[in-house]
Amino acid sequence: MSSDEEVQRINQKKYEEMLGRQKAKGEKPTAAGKPIDVSDASFRDVLSRNPLVVVDFWAPWCGPCRMVSPVLEEIASEMTGKATFVKVNVDDNPVTSQQFGIQSIPTIMIFKDGEPVDGLVGAAPKQMIEARIKPHLGSGDGSPYR
Repeated sequence: MSSDEEVQRINQKKYEEMLGRQKAKGEKPTAAGKPIDVSDASFRDVLSRNPLVVVDFWAPWCGPCRMVSPVLEEIASEMTGKATFVKVNVDDNPVTSQQFGIQSIPTIMIFKDGEPVDGLVGAAPKQMIEARIKPHLGSGDGSPYR
């Protein structure tokens, strides 16, 4: 087993442990106010467990990605309980990146009920990112999602 595979296996195990703890407490499987790192192995599970997921496809060497990261953290904090925010390192997770045709980063994709519904490519201001997410949030009738 290569070191990359070992790291992915450990990350998956830790993620599953976190989900188990949250489920036992009756919590939604999300990081409170912060995007969580997901891998090729855990990506589909995250989509299936969360009705609205905002995915940041990024890489550590990408300058615009580093600019967008704190903005997404701020939005994630403000939208805690309304959407799950995750990060996918495209270098470490080529399967997921290729599956969704990620060719430029940062790319932000919004998934509702496991299906991509919106997104944007490139560094964008907070207002623009929020404008893409908000239409997929609750409708004001007490229902968390439209």
